[in-house]
Amino acid sequence: MEDKILSAIESHISAARALTAQWGLIGQIASAVAGAARKGGKVLICGNGGSAADSQHIAAELVGRFKKERRAVSALALTTDTSILTALGNDYSFDKIFARQVEAHGRRGDVLIAISTSGSSPNVLSAVNKARETGLTVVGLLGRDGGTIKPACDLALVIDNADTARIQEMHILAAHIICGLVEDSIASE
Repeated sequence: MEDKILSAIESHISAARALTAQWGLIGQIASAVAGAARKGGKVLICGNGGSAADSQHIAAELVGRFKKERRAVSALALTTDTSILTALGNDYSFDKIFARQVEAHGRRGDVLIAISTSGSSPNVLSAVNKARETGLTVVGLLGRDGGTIKPACDLALVIDNADTARIQEMHILAAHIICGLVEDSIASE
């Protein structure tokens, strides 16, 4: 048991070390989110499974606060309304559950954060394509090699790792850094 625990911790540390190479990209993402927020725009966030939970987590940090008092940032997790999700899944298809919400809520100048540990979730890709049509800045938090979603993103943070747990851990680490930078930017207004 000790070996498994220590191995998991070492694997996490190794993934975090690899993330440091993308510090500039993390800053660009934070600037894009803060820029949209300063102009009255919103952040839409989507993903499946653990990435759906991360969507909610990120939205909560932006709407509420991360570490300091500041004005709220408009952020919506597209993963939370079961009536909308089940209606869209039933009436259209599961592949459209996020794209239809991007169509409803997204406006030119807003940001979509699309989270996919595989980089190829069909419903996340559909949301990304709708966001591009609508004029949103598209940020990908992706895994493995970035998959089919990476080429459609304006900014893509790719965790090049085969372990979904490590990818998710790095996504939320990066998201926390982004939320902190956005908060600093908004608080200084």
